Amino acid sequence: MSPQELLDVARKEEIPFQVLLASLGRSRATAYRALKLTVLTETDSQKCSRAAHPRALSPAEVAEVVKVLNSEKFVDKAPQAIFNVLLDQGVFMCSVRTMYRILDAQGAVAERRQVARSRSFAAPELLATGPNQVWSWDISKLRAHSKWTYFYLYVVMDIFSRKIVGWAVYLQETGTLADAVISKAAKEEKIKPGQLTIHSDRGGPMRSKTLSELFSDLSISKSFSRPHVSNDNPFSESMFKTIKYMPTFPDRFGTVQEARNFRSKFVKWYNEEHRHSGLEYYTPDDVHNGSHVEKKKNRDSVLAEAYLRNPIRFVNGTPSASLAPEAVWINKPKMEERAMTC
Repeated sequence: MSPQELLDVARKEEIPFQVLLASLGRSRATAYRALKLTVLTETDSQKCSRAAHPRALSPAEVAEVVKVLNSEKFVDKAPQAIFNVLLDQGVFMCSVRTMYRILDAQGAVAERRQVARSRSFAAPELLATGPNQVWSWDISKLRAHSKWTYFYLYVVMDIFSRKIVGWAVYLQETGTLADAVISKAAKEEKIKPGQLTIHSDRGGPMRSKTLSELFSDLSISKSFSRPHVSNDNPFSESMFKTIKYMPTFPDRFGTVQEARNFRSKFVKWYNEEHRHSGLEYYTPDDVHNGSHVEKKKNRDSVLAEAYLRNPIRFVNGTPSASLAPEAVWINKPKMEERAMTC
């Protein structure tokens, strides 16, 4: 018999339920656990209901406490403060602990005010399978010799090849100057309408009207990071870290021209000489112009010759060089989410 049937028998025969379970060799804990999972009938609920404790607040008193706690005067105060303010006014409604119990029953212990809720922003998901499909850009401060004085470094990068396609150093941080940098890069890279998406954070220059008009004129799609999420713009952040951790990077720059000269040398080195780990140690220029494919064949040829000279050293057969990634993501979707949408 089920625990519910045994309970019905015990009630009918007026036998203590525990005694009945013991006589049948049934586990009391198991029976009570099963009974908790069943839905009580109206009759059972009435039998299980208890009379209100003589010290408990009446429903009318509870309603009055709720009204006071949520009033404009007390909505932003803790129950302890409300309790003492009421005492100073010669009023006692209930204890502080009772106030907390009433608030907890309403789910209002944490916050009772009407507060502004921040918007939820979806993570940007951008895919580049070739150069000049997705650019990332940002602005970083370069310290000058004078205290609280900075030069502003503008950098535009292609996320597929990691090539710096545009840069400048200015004395200010404005949307008009960003417009000049990006429009020059778009002209040099021969960007066609509808070809490009540009990603950035949500700074003032990034969301300026000037830049929005440029994107509209060139049919460029714009993408923004979520607020306070630096990982949404990883390529620009990584590039800035590379330059600022260089041994030759000065702590401060004397003039804007000095900063421009240093940056010019860095861009040449970064694009033409820097072997990027994310590109399987090809240079950004190699991947941007496609010459890495031929270089990969040359690497394979060298490895094949090494294998033929001494195959015993290669336990896994003829080695092969790696090619740069064919797809680069900003916030790649999780596989299970992509499977659900397919």
